[in-house]
Amino acid sequence: MLHHRLFQNGCWLSWSLLLLLSCPPTSSGQSEDWNQFLGPSRNGVSTEIGILKDWSEDKLQLNWTLPVGQGYAIGSVADGKYLHFDVIEEDGETIARTRQIDLQSGEAGWTDTFASSYEDLYGYDSGPRASPLVHDGKVYVYGVEGSLRCLDADTGRLNWEVDTIKKFGVIQNFFGVSGCPLAYQNLLLIGVGGSPEESKNVAPGKLNLVKPNGSAVIALDRETGNEVWRSGDDLASYTSLRLVEMHGKQVVLAWMRGHLLAMRPSDGELLFKFKWRARKLESVNASTPVVSENKIYLGESYQKGGVVLEVSETWQPKILWSDDGKRDQSLAPHWNTPVLQEGFLYGCSGESSGTSELRCVDFLTGKVQWSKKGLGRTSVTLCEGHLLVMAERGDLLLVKATPERYSQVTKYGGSLKFRHPCWSAPIVSNGKLIVKGKQKVACFELK
Repeated sequence: MLHHRLFQNGCWLSWSLLLLLSCPPTSSGQSEDWNQFLGPSRNGVSTEIGILKDWSEDKLQLNWTLPVGQGYAIGSVADGKYLHFDVIEEDGETIARTRQIDLQSGEAGWTDTFASSYEDLYGYDSGPRASPLVHDGKVYVYGVEGSLRCLDADTGRLNWEVDTIKKFGVIQNFFGVSGCPLAYQNLLLIGVGGSPEESKNVAPGKLNLVKPNGSAVIALDRETGNEVWRSGDDLASYTSLRLVEMHGKQVVLAWMRGHLLAMRPSDGELLFKFKWRARKLESVNASTPVVSENKIYLGESYQKGGVVLEVSETWQPKILWSDDGKRDQSLAPHWNTPVLQEGFLYGCSGESSGTSELRCVDFLTGKVQWSKKGLGRTSVTLCEGHLLVMAERGDLLLVKATPERYSQVTKYGGSLKFRHPCWSAPIVSNGKLIVKGKQKVACFELK
């Protein structure tokens, strides 16, 4: 057999050996970053394989923990770093901070801080509701007080900042600013929902008297923060924007306070809008839309429940099924976003802890396949045909994603405890499982 030989670093190497040395080692599954809320496709689905499915006897090994301040949002993962955005009290001042943490070691890198003056109308905490977006060497954070900041991912240096409250006339809603920014080409899209000058005189919480000013969604230049376009006449909600492909075209879905708005991402041209909001004043839309081809699921827990729309090529939405007016609703998520697996939705249905259930629902018909009581409100992430379930009281479960029945595979029973509220869906990234409870983020080895 003929061996080609090369002289390298003072040694003769056979060509076959050189190929072995130049190839990276293989692993038991692919890895991916989790660079934004609900993952790379913003659908709560991880494509990683080879995950650990037996967590008994401390097999789910703890890698590191991170003390965190106020805030309901979990962080994001990109380029070997975990980025966390929270709020702390420091010398009598409320400080919002973004920290870079090494994903493998848990060691701290850079920190960015700014003063935050947000006070919640209902006494909830004053921390961020939105996860950082990491894209093209930049970190974008959107604070509960409306401050949008662009940071250098390597150094944490501030590139630009926009006060969306002042610039677009946003009237504080019930629980502050929420919704993760969305990157599209050279644009950064954010849900804003500003109001005209006269709405500033409306009493706090009286959103029924607040008017929109055509700034439901704003597109900024990602490099400068300058406005490029604005679109949609609606107030803000707590959902995150989604970029999807429908009928061969890219579409941005923005579920605002009153309507689902579908628009063209390049210029904000409105394709259609669909009204879906409870009549109750204090109701909110907080669950991100779930999409399959030309079909869209929306769900809220305050009154109307869930609905699936089928969108025609002429951008006309038609209802396939709806919970509106039903006593027994199929799937009515509070803040959590369901995941879709092989034609079935998996997610939490219910507004309160005592009445909420983890459910499996047929996406096309709304038929409930199974329900699991007793977990409280849960958030889920789908990975390798399984649900990673974070219950709000701190239980961490692995459940098989099957419509046949509720099938718990394993449960974390280690010494680490998570305090209520645990309201964030788990992250699966680069072989790691990251979960958040009150005052603590934990990173486990999942492979």
